[in-house]
Amino acid sequence: MARIEPIPVTVVTEPRRLLALDADTALLRLPANTGHGHEDGGNCIACATRTDVRALLYDMLEGAKLGLRPAFKRVVVDASAVPDTSVVIAALTGKLPAQALRDHTVARLFYLAGAA
Repeated sequence: MARIEPIPVTVVTEPRRLLALDADTALLRLPANTGHGHEDGGNCIACATRTDVRALLYDMLEGAKLGLRPAFKRVVVDASAVPDTSVVIAALTGKLPAQALRDHTVARLFYLAGAA
């Protein structure tokens, strides 16, 4: 079994600071509101699952393994629309407890390379 190299993740926290992307970089946008009728930052279970960066990174990784999406070597997370970006950063630095196998997988295969 081939060893998978850790994948660097850069989090963009400010609007209009999105980095240039190349063919090896995947973009993950975290929406604050999925468009179903409430203000940004409201407590909504549907929106919470759309901003769970560990779950979304795991899904991206699985999709690439299955050939459902292009392979990637880096990830840029656009978190500029998320009201509290510290939660996104905490999820990538191990400051939030792991809840499931996906969280352990993401902790092992992804690391926070920086925030812009």
